[in-house]
Amino acid sequence: MKREISLLQATSINMIDMVGIGPFVTLSLVIQLMASNLFIWAWVFGAVTALVDGMIWSELGAAYPLAGGSYNFLKEAYGKKWGPLMSFLFVWQTCLMSSLVVASGAIGFSHYFGYLMPLSHPWERKAVSALVVIVITALLYRNVRTIGKISVFLWAGVIITLAWIIISGLTHRQVAYSPFPEEGQSMFGWSFVWLAGHASVKTIYSYLGYYNVCHLGGEIKNPGRNIPRSIFISICCITCLYLLMNWSIVGVIPWKEAMNSDFVISLFMEKIYGPQTARVATLLILWIAFASLFAVILGYSRVPYAAAADGNFFPIFARLHPKKDFPYVSLLFVAGLGLCFSLMLRLGSAIDAILAMRVLVQFVAQAIGVVLLRRRNGTRNLPFRMWLYPAPVILSVAIWLFVWISTGWLAALLGLLLAGCGIAVFYGVRNSWKGSA
Repeated sequence: MKREISLLQATSINMIDMVGIGPFVTLSLVIQLMASNLFIWAWVFGAVTALVDGMIWSELGAAYPLAGGSYNFLKEAYGKKWGPLMSFLFVWQTCLMSSLVVASGAIGFSHYFGYLMPLSHPWERKAVSALVVIVITALLYRNVRTIGKISVFLWAGVIITLAWIIISGLTHRQVAYSPFPEEGQSMFGWSFVWLAGHASVKTIYSYLGYYNVCHLGGEIKNPGRNIPRSIFISICCITCLYLLMNWSIVGVIPWKEAMNSDFVISLFMEKIYGPQTARVATLLILWIAFASLFAVILGYSRVPYAAAADGNFFPIFARLHPKKDFPYVSLLFVAGLGLCFSLMLRLGSAIDAILAMRVLVQFVAQAIGVVLLRRRNGTRNLPFRMWLYPAPVILSVAIWLFVWISTGWLAALLGLLLAGCGIAVFYGVRNSWKGSA
């Protein structure tokens, strides 16, 4: 694959992946879980998690700019003995997890679509979810140069929509709001920490995607500089946008009312401008959801391809389109399984399952992997070195383990079960892959 994605395009892909439908459907969920004006601190915690973990992704992504991202990081970090297993487990869980991400985005899309056109029957929402996945797959069925241009176009719509929401809220404030403790509240007790941790499962989901550029590492121009830059630019910009958006909304709609709204952004715009403008705003939110799904399917479709091309996954995923040079089998698999999940799952359960599956095999293992690589190879030849090492690694592992516990026992057990099945498959059929590679 060719290196044709610029810094602007890489940042655009990251940002449209991060925003998506997440902040619009999780905003009310976060307030419900916190049940107080302190809900905005869950968004701050999510931003800190993204920034700390972004340092790890930046160092690894700049050092190993290849298609597949974490697949290559884990393979290199854990060496010949454990590297193949760890990288395989990442691909194994990614095949399922990426499709859950697609499903959650499609479900959220149909959720907000209900504001424009009431969907009285469950099958109607499912039909909308399925249709949006099919359309995006058709758009992605082309070469990466065209996709980069489409990404910038979609990203422009994301920025315009968020800017409109923020400016509208800041210029039409109707409700006094403070993010600081009121009388009888405290931010230093275990109850606040537990509530914030549980709510942060939802906010972290809304920040996920800052690393999408690493999955496209083999297609990024000047990756040693552009991968870290795109990650940090994405995190900083999205953090500012999320915090300002939350502040704007609860300045118009009281937080106690916002937490019970199914279409909080639409209600927000309706209060300021009326129902017609609220419908326009809802259309723009659907644009954002569409753009995010576009970036998600694009990035994750490269992961099974990279592993199969390396002889560490089912060989069929290594196939490239004969004329357009993209991994079409991997693309169709991720999108197709995501379509199936969108017909079966609810949004809340999908979000918990996504994080529970990823924490141990990807985020925690990757953070430990940075330490192993530094001890083995040193830091002299690293294009980017994380700041304040090893503090970001220690903090990242602690945060991700806390998040894993906060997903609940059922989701955490599902993640462990999936990893166990992956180990069995790896040792059962890996020799046949080597023979087919």
